[in-house]
Amino acid sequence: MANHSLSFSFILLLAALPWTRTLHAKKTNVQFYFHDTVTGKTPSAIKVAEAPTSAKSTTLFGVVFIIDDPLTEKPDPKSKEVGRAQGLYASAAQQEVGLLMTLTYQFTAGEFNGSSIVIVGKNSVFHKVRELPVVGGTGAFRFARGYALARTYWFNAAGDAIVGYNVTVLH
Repeated sequence: MANHSLSFSFILLLAALPWTRTLHAKKTNVQFYFHDTVTGKTPSAIKVAEAPTSAKSTTLFGVVFIIDDPLTEKPDPKSKEVGRAQGLYASAAQQEVGLLMTLTYQFTAGEFNGSSIVIVGKNSVFHKVRELPVVGGTGAFRFARGYALARTYWFNAAGDAIVGYNVTVLH
């Protein structure tokens, strides 16, 4: 009897742990376009810091940007805005253009209005497809875990870019 009671207690303990929620999580796929503008009268990404050697680095190692980029349904900047990407990215690699991205994707329209997804990870910007981890979220995406696949749709030599995101979230 004691062994049976111990086993039952152990099962109850396991069921109460937060990581067990992912066994019964809802899976959602979200697609949008990220518009990062560093040029013009109203840039959405602003350089706020750089190392003394950043200008001499081919990867801009040590440069930090704060962003408030629009997220749209389609790659056209005039398409419907569905949210904002807010946070920072920093050039954190010396051998390639690799950005450490710490961003909140806040949805402001549609089914997920008021909810957010948080992404923290390395973005090797010249790779065709980049995978970034989803580490959390709010609202409909509370307890979120997952991944984002980023593909550059358009960019220019000044650093402006439009990036397509396909995000898979367990929540």
